[in-house]
Amino acid sequence: MLKVRQLVKVYPGGVTALRGIDLDVPKGMYGLLGPNGAGKSTFMKILAGLLEPTGGEVTLDDLDVVAQPEAVHSRLGYLPQDFGFYPHLTGTQMLTYLLKLKGVTSPKGLPHLVSELLERVNLTFAAKRKVKGYSGGMRQRLGIAQAVAGNPRLIIVDEPTAGLDPEERQRFYRLLAELADERSVLLSTHIVEDVAVLCPRFAVISKGRLMAETTPTQAQARLEGKIFEGRGSNEELRAIRDRHLVTQAILVEGRNRARIFVADGPAPAGFEPVSATLEDAYMTLVHAPADDLTCRAVDAAASVADEAVA
Repeated sequence: MLKVRQLVKVYPGGVTALRGIDLDVPKGMYGLLGPNGAGKSTFMKILAGLLEPTGGEVTLDDLDVVAQPEAVHSRLGYLPQDFGFYPHLTGTQMLTYLLKLKGVTSPKGLPHLVSELLERVNLTFAAKRKVKGYSGGMRQRLGIAQAVAGNPRLIIVDEPTAGLDPEERQRFYRLLAELADERSVLLSTHIVEDVAVLCPRFAVISKGRLMAETTPTQAQARLEGKIFEGRGSNEELRAIRDRHLVTQAILVEGRNRARIFVADGPAPAGFEPVSATLEDAYMTLVHAPADDLTCRAVDAAASVADEAVA
């Protein structure tokens, strides 16, 4: 199991990216949701041993990720948000090069392992094709092939479906779900659909703080009777935003159709109660965290972190 305790990261200049993160990641698929700039990539880089924290602890199977990075690297697989490839190499050549860099070996030889990995991510048909001709989804699958090499206990993937078309995204979902049967897979994303499809549990990070740790079902259930939907003009919508959190606003036939979170009191005229979605839950957790024990504990931890780096 991956355990994170009071993780703090302050960059030069006093920019605090992480403020006392406490998190346990069990076996299986686990989601990490948050807007761009929330601190997710910083968090992932620390877990992967690529960045030193300012304070706190990270352990994987009781091994200290910060103090013993060499011992932990063999247990980790990492697919960063921006994964660089040499476009002139074939899929086989690129994967072979990456495995050599990682120091991965195989009793049957590296060519055999490369073939096995390409088959596992359904890229055998493109093994001799140059990477510059790969689609976005194919490149992501090639990245997963190097991440899973060595049978790591934890795989970290950062924004893996950004820019993929719907078909490639579904294909990538199935691949990640298969990998999570045997290990922990930590999925960092700002795309709520990724978590809704894949993750039985997830955490929400915003402005470096852990806002909540929950399940999709629990996150939606806490909003029962508090999400309303209605239509209005731009002026009416601006007035509503002053009083309520708008979780979604789209144009329908030239008018705004909005979903809003009403914490207490009556909803605006013309707005009717609707079932909450995970998107609604995510927006409320980022902008208006629930007043529950988890969030109170998180706020207390963040205060301690603020004092530590002040």
